[in-house]
Amino acid sequence: MNSKEDGIQMYKNLNPGALGFQLPFQKTIEAAKIGGFEGIDINIVEMEELVKSKSAEEVRRRLFENDLNFGGWGLPVNFRGNDEAYRKDLERLSEYARVSQELGCNRVFTWILPFSDELPFKENFERHVERLRPVAEILDNYKCYLGLEFVAPKTSRINHKYEFIHMMDGILKLCEAIGTKNLGLLLDSWHWYTSHGNLNQLRRLRDEQVIYVHINDAPAGFPIDEQIDNVRCLPGETGVIDLVGFLKALKEIGYDGPVTPEPFSRKLKEMPALKAIQMAGESLDSVWKAAGIN
Repeated sequence: MNSKEDGIQMYKNLNPGALGFQLPFQKTIEAAKIGGFEGIDINIVEMEELVKSKSAEEVRRRLFENDLNFGGWGLPVNFRGNDEAYRKDLERLSEYARVSQELGCNRVFTWILPFSDELPFKENFERHVERLRPVAEILDNYKCYLGLEFVAPKTSRINHKYEFIHMMDGILKLCEAIGTKNLGLLLDSWHWYTSHGNLNQLRRLRDEQVIYVHINDAPAGFPIDEQIDNVRCLPGETGVIDLVGFLKALKEIGYDGPVTPEPFSRKLKEMPALKAIQMAGESLDSVWKAAGIN
């Protein structure tokens, strides 16, 4: 079963929520097989209940039988909200992390808002360090790794009072300031593109700095700084983002984790779930093969 420490090759991963659908664990397994995926993300709250009612061994067995890997799970801690909500979520995190350790699914991910209407950059940075360090420490106790996603489009921050981290280097500096060894990037091809990123920037990364990957394309005919975050395309749909180069760079640095399509496509959301998942799988497979990923 794949984890951050297994060192296998990166694999095509399904998160139905990233395509606009909510499916329970068993249905996600079935959909992944239909779509040609090699791994799946989990809902850690659902997994806690399944492990209680079945067992971690039973959950793992279902994946083994279908030749699937675990992808990751979304961080269930509202570190952006008020202190009470944050503390309550933090109290539950150890149990979720324990379950994930039993399963062997140790990649966790969340995103960083690129603005604040309340805190200037320095104060906001300090708040993120203060809030995320306990999160990272708890996850580290259970050998879990946390990927932080930068949100890059200019259109996502221009109407807010204070800008915050919206580029790769900013996330890496945040990881360094937090100071634990289990932090890195959730690297999204969309945000890499809209941050005016380049392939050399990716090649300079070390494999351990990349925890999780999203892949998608961008609509044609729009300047980079006019792209809108929730209007994206399937991998390879337009060719605006150099996804072949993106995947090749990840392969070069030895990335060995999930690659998950997140197209935010209205067209997909209007389809039956299984048809949309199959289409997403085929789109990912096309750029996968073009990049020479076996």
